[in-house]
Amino acid sequence: MNSIRIWVLCLAASCNACAMPVSETAAPDDSEPRKTIYLLNHGWHAGIVLQRTDISDSVWPVPVDFSDVQYLEVGWGEMDFYRTPDPHLGLIIKAALLPTASVLHIVGFNGPVPTYFPYSEIIRIELSLVGFEHLSRTISASFAKDEAGNTTSLGDGLYGNSRFYPSREVYHLFNTCNAWIARALRAAGLAITPARAISVGNLMSQVRKSDMVMRSAPELLK
Repeated sequence: MNSIRIWVLCLAASCNACAMPVSETAAPDDSEPRKTIYLLNHGWHAGIVLQRTDISDSVWPVPVDFSDVQYLEVGWGEMDFYRTPDPHLGLIIKAALLPTASVLHIVGFNGPVPTYFPYSEIIRIELSLVGFEHLSRTISASFAKDEAGNTTSLGDGLYGNSRFYPSREVYHLFNTCNAWIARALRAAGLAITPARAISVGNLMSQVRKSDMVMRSAPELLK
């Protein structure tokens, strides 16, 4: 009973912190170096795309499975639900109601982002170098690692050249895949409220208001 009470108190504190307002870091101006990332809306799930060569190995040692790709898409979610292509009702209920283990889903690919994800809504975001480093560190910190700092694949992912990796974080009702993405973007400097990212639609709506979003024509998303 005490352990449950402690978990509830920690959860409440976490949710309160995620709900606190945050000021957006100023978007990089034309004279500043920047890094481009992409936020994907897959309809039920969101992902972040980063260019592989932008990632410093000292900040996020990307698994060797993706050493020769142009882009990485990163997603996070409940372990059993995320790894099941057609989850049954029991998995859905467990993911919604119980604190459970989680995984990261990494996809490596080459070519323009809109070409690889033709059916997904894509938002292009420009980050400062500091913001990109904070994003990379947040993603790296989510991986479960051994004493040597390595992570081991749990097997093939859902599509393309992809893998699942164990995460050190706990999935629960207030720490969903969309809230995880929101926290990562908040670490990068966007004025995002993770506790309000209940759905992928709400997440995308919050991000569209950011000054870091590039409001360019679709062909410039490449």
